[in-house]
Amino acid sequence: EVPLGAFLSGGVDSSAVVALMAQESETPVKTFSIGFEELDFSELKYARKVAEHVGAEYNEFIVRPDALEVLPLLVDHYGEPYADSSAIPTYYVAKETRRHVTVALNGDGGDESFAGYERYMAMELAEMYRGVPSFVRKALIEGPVNLLPSSPLKKTRIRDVQRFFTSANEDRLPRYHRWMSTFKPHVRAEIYTDDFKSRINGSNATDVLDKWFARSSGLGVLDATLLTDQMTYLPNDLLVKVDIATMANSLEARSPFLDHKLIEFAASLPESLKMSRLRTKSLLKKVAARLVPPEVVYRRKMGFGVPVGKWFRGEMKDFVRDVLLSDSSLKRGIIKPAMIERYVTEHTNGEQDHAFQIWSLLMLELWFQRFID
Repeated sequence: EVPLGAFLSGGVDSSAVVALMAQESETPVKTFSIGFEELDFSELKYARKVAEHVGAEYNEFIVRPDALEVLPLLVDHYGEPYADSSAIPTYYVAKETRRHVTVALNGDGGDESFAGYERYMAMELAEMYRGVPSFVRKALIEGPVNLLPSSPLKKTRIRDVQRFFTSANEDRLPRYHRWMSTFKPHVRAEIYTDDFKSRINGSNATDVLDKWFARSSGLGVLDATLLTDQMTYLPNDLLVKVDIATMANSLEARSPFLDHKLIEFAASLPESLKMSRLRTKSLLKKVAARLVPPEVVYRRKMGFGVPVGKWFRGEMKDFVRDVLLSDSSLKRGIIKPAMIERYVTEHTNGEQDHAFQIWSLLMLELWFQRFID
């Protein structure tokens, strides 16, 4: 009844959705993809390959940082300290898509039902690793791994492995907390002001995760993590992001993977079908490989990452310093001023990668300035 299209990231989920749409449509499906000048964060070549393979109409856009244009818009529309930086490309792709169609399908929900994130593999692997004797883990595995050279500024496999071992020895719940937190649990105790600690009186944001993990008693670690993500991360982050970004541009978004029958079917499957031999999204990838080129399906997951780390050292450097090192920010009374200054200085000087922490602090301060001050 209305012009219909689809977001096409080049990942497994959106590619499968577009391929199935193409089978049902009498005309080429209109697809919309977004990328960055930083090639490490761009999946456009895979999106283009999928569109060509299924005969879809392909439209792509490149995001370039314009903080003064987009950040106030995001703060206004989200109305809360929303700290997922992928809201930037989501907003832009929704804006461009609305010029052509009024409804767009997407692949949201596939990861949380069919085990698509690398942290699911890490949770499983950690369970196996904890069965290794402690002295072997520390002396023969963790010691040598921590000696491997890695850069705090570059995402590499070595860095991922070292990050894995920082939490692999923990129980399931604290391990999950660590992988889902921008500010790790032990860090929050260091960065909060004494006044703020007394005001929150021991309450913790991770309590909402604990509730769902507790309800998964008796399930394997994979299904427990999937359930918790489905009831927290998916509705409170991902779906909020897409819903607000699309509605801000008068675009309707639809997520076929959220069909309740499909979610119930996925939940009924044994863990071994969703992740086989530590390979994420095993069953869904087998199906998707029949629909789109296998090289699109069987590659490392990129996710909808945003190169904010580079932007904070370049085009957005002055903006970040003006906002976070302002008097109002440093006197806010939540984060110790010395910690804010440390995060900004270390990052902009290229000493450490604090991109996610700075983004969270930035959105919090901009929210305060817009809605509280």
